[in-house]
Amino acid sequence: MYSFPAAMLAVALPAGAQENQPERPNILWLTFEDTSWYELGCYGNDQVHTPRIDSLAMHGIQFMNAWSVAPQSSAARSSLITGCYATTYGMDIHPVPFDTPPDIFFPHWLREAGYYCTNNSKTHYNSTTDHKSCWDECHNRASYHSIHRKPGQPFFAVFNTVTSHMGRVRTFHTDGRRDYTMEGIYPALLHLPPHVPDLPEVRSDYAGYLEAVQDVDRWVGFFLDDLRQHGWDEHTIVFVFSDHGGCQPRGKGYLFETGLRVPLVVYVPPRWQHLLPEGIAVQEKSLVSFIDLAPTVLSLAGVEPPEHCHGRALLGEQAAREAPDMQFALAANQLHHFMPVRAATDGRYKYMRSYIPYRYFALRNYYQWGMPSNQAWDRWVWSGHRSRPEWEQPFRQHPAEMLFDLEADPFELNNLADDPACASVLLRFRGRMDAHIRQTVDLGFFLPSTRGEEILYDRVCSEPYPLETLWAVAGKAGRAAFADLPLLLAALADPHPDIRFWGCVGMAQLALAGVQTETPADLLALVDDPDPYVAAEAAYAAVCLGETERGLHRLFCPAREEDRKIGYSLVEVLAMDPQRRECLRTYVPQLWEEAESLPRIQNEDAGLMARGILVDLGEMDIRDMYGPEAYEIGLKLNRGRRPMVPLP
Repeated sequence: MYSFPAAMLAVALPAGAQENQPERPNILWLTFEDTSWYELGCYGNDQVHTPRIDSLAMHGIQFMNAWSVAPQSSAARSSLITGCYATTYGMDIHPVPFDTPPDIFFPHWLREAGYYCTNNSKTHYNSTTDHKSCWDECHNRASYHSIHRKPGQPFFAVFNTVTSHMGRVRTFHTDGRRDYTMEGIYPALLHLPPHVPDLPEVRSDYAGYLEAVQDVDRWVGFFLDDLRQHGWDEHTIVFVFSDHGGCQPRGKGYLFETGLRVPLVVYVPPRWQHLLPEGIAVQEKSLVSFIDLAPTVLSLAGVEPPEHCHGRALLGEQAAREAPDMQFALAANQLHHFMPVRAATDGRYKYMRSYIPYRYFALRNYYQWGMPSNQAWDRWVWSGHRSRPEWEQPFRQHPAEMLFDLEADPFELNNLADDPACASVLLRFRGRMDAHIRQTVDLGFFLPSTRGEEILYDRVCSEPYPLETLWAVAGKAGRAAFADLPLLLAALADPHPDIRFWGCVGMAQLALAGVQTETPADLLALVDDPDPYVAAEAAYAAVCLGETERGLHRLFCPAREEDRKIGYSLVEVLAMDPQRRECLRTYVPQLWEEAESLPRIQNEDAGLMARGILVDLGEMDIRDMYGPEAYEIGLKLNRGRRPMVPLP
């Protein structure tokens, strides 16, 4: 066990010591990336060595049920910086900035209260607002050591390390990797969670990632030592947490616990422990969300959190007396795939609602698929194995609603949504989710194409936009039944493209269920809609309804070349569908032409999507998807090691 200096240990204060306390504490956020809760020692992992964070947890507060609001970094940080769900301001699409209201970033109120606020240096807030505007300093030298901070001025400082980012193991292959046993990590002996396939590449990536977690622990130690050396350890409250879940397959990017649940440890020095609420435990099991962290920092600083914040203060003068009985999370997209999903938990049960359920969870995020483990996982599934259904889960069609018992099934493999014994639980979550969407003004059902040019939040609040209609159609579309047909047909003719889009989703869902067999004229007309998202979704629905050539022509031949990736997202859906994939064969020559002529390393390229579709159709080996140049890039990454920066 790492031994902290006496000043860093939580011991009882002597009588009268509070008289000599500074007026307000310093607050330090040490954030790292892409790490699930189960990947740290203090959360039960005995195969990784994290003594510094473990000791902070032992002498501080370890939150056992902490959720990021989203499983991707920009939407998660958008929620951190505002104390609100990212969907409220349309900040949920990763990693795309949109116009948002001014003055919603919480460090603004800390600065007004006299705090010196620094960020070194990651922002990534999905907003066109100047990300540096809320900080006194925001650059790669920003620090609480700044010469501009006045003597005795309290600080709020954020440091984010990318040493544990997925880029560390996004190496395309495992050749030339370091010997992780030198770090005390033995790939062959690692305990893999049950949702990932036991393949050599998976073990290698996991070992490399645990090495990164150990580097994060050393990095945290640099700051603890620095605080002690400068006499600030007794005056500084330290938060240590990851931005979302980890890098193993079905982690980052997915609303399963492996993508949402994070390690969160807070150390409060003895002289500030009067700011801890009565009854808080060393291992606190109440529900905690990223929307709570902005109100918590403000409360610790003696600032009343703004009323618009969705979260609650966990600590400090404004700490909430009661924890919520349910918390929520969101996802908007997997790179080019717009596929809103929402989740909720009461601590025992977990509810997930997929609003476009025919979009497979394993639609490729081509950045993430640069990990050898994702490629091996993909190859294992498409090789026809059927021995382990739990390893196939994201590659199979999923229902619109899923319900999991986290106590019995912590890795969410057994969907209980159709279990009659859980019917009342399902109805409760469904009702609470519908209410949450309306209470938080969830704008995540607007298309990426309709969020620009003005502040979306202001637009829908100031003009009579039919938000209730949008929510109603989106809510019905993914689990559409025959009784919903009038609502969906009306949506197809709506003047608002977002509502037309969700009408198309509902029609596709009815077609897949065999409920609708004829193609409505209004749907077929939308294949030529000026909005590329509406047109592509209408084209997919048309294919499902038998208008195969008309629909495929639109998906493969968009009106504008820059919209090709939107259509190819639906082509990927068809390529993964065993009942419809054969209809794509006539377009294989076009896919090969684009695969050979367009760049194939960058995850933003349509050429890479073409190669991925060829992989799904069995025309290309996934090991060739990124091209031969990826091999040399991978060798360089496998031989290197990310530095433990930034430093104090």
